Amino acid sequence: MAHYRVGRLEQEIQKEVNDILLKRVRDPRVQGVTLTGVEVTGDLQQATIYYSILSDKSEDEQTTQTGLEKAAGLIRGELGHRLSIYKTPEIKFELDSSVQYGDKIDQLINKLKQQGE
Repeated sequence: MAHYRVGRLEQEIQKEVNDILLKRVRDPRVQGVTLTGVEVTGDLQQATIYYSILSDKSEDEQTTQTGLEKAAGLIRGELGHRLSIYKTPEIKFELDSSVQYGDKIDQLINKLKQQGE
């Protein structure tokens, strides 16, 4: 039963944070951010929000991370108003590198195909 609640809360947080980033956060550093997933601890006290960006430059990653950290207070406050839970979890943003990893694998496969032809 508890896992069902955590999973449902993760989906709800992802949906709401996406909406907040689009409509409420005016910081240009967080434009173009795609949320890829949310992990909430079993006690519902902490949420890790995974995101990806289109750029693979490290300075863009750092700028986006800084922007998200600055907006975390606003986002958590908005979540508190939108979600009907006892305590809004602390939120932490982490770059999801799986998208870039997948892109790198794609490039390697294409390179191998070209060499084989």
